[in-house]
Amino acid sequence: MARAWTVARLGAAVACGLLLAGTLGACGGTKTVTKTVTVVGTVPNGGATSVSASVAAGAHDFVQFACAQCHGERGRGGVSADVPALSQVGKQLTVAQLKQIIDHGLGESANPTKPYMPVWGQVISAHQVADLVAYLHAGLPSVPGATPPPVITAQGPAVEGALLYQRYGCVNCHGPNGLGGVPNPQSPDKAIPALSGADFFKEFNTDQKIIDVIRSGSVIGRAPIVSMPHWGGIIPDSQLRALVAYIKTLKTG
Repeated sequence: MARAWTVARLGAAVACGLLLAGTLGACGGTKTVTKTVTVVGTVPNGGATSVSASVAAGAHDFVQFACAQCHGERGRGGVSADVPALSQVGKQLTVAQLKQIIDHGLGESANPTKPYMPVWGQVISAHQVADLVAYLHAGLPSVPGATPPPVITAQGPAVEGALLYQRYGCVNCHGPNGLGGVPNPQSPDKAIPALSGADFFKEFNTDQKIIDVIRSGSVIGRAPIVSMPHWGGIIPDSQLRALVAYIKTLKTG
């Protein structure tokens, strides 16, 4: 019998969401060895600046995991009044505090109208977390190529939705073409569910049902359970409709 695809099992972290300065206990210090690389084009007049390889990698992780979609480009804020800029917060928190927030999430998990940073622990590696922390502590410098992909709106909603699926980081958890399969060991199905197939489209059989679950997310528990953030107030209605148009092009059986 096919497994019922329920909202409670939509445990997918899609974006970096809400990163707030919480009262978190600091852990022991760590020793970091960095390698400096030259990054061209990050200062006026086409000059060059030097950042560590870890900082450069963190800038690309910041884009890959869609942190900018809630915290703004290079963490400058301005997306939502409920989501802080990271330019100052990132420097104020310790390495241990930042790792705790990234791995375990933060925000109002019970209020789907407010953004919520998901539990990333089972999705992002320790190496990637360390790179993200290095990038935040460096002040989120500009790194060439570390920019979200452009979204084309003149080629139909399904094309726009496919690009938004990448831009909002949905692919990190739900997989390419919505095939799912990312491990989520503590959830009922032991994996993040697909956004395709008979089970999904049986439960989410209208456009509105798909939009509603994107808006509200499914924060189903604390780490190590991966959870999908609340996207309400972040993704505009027109882009929600485009995401639905793309999802409806995926496998239905």
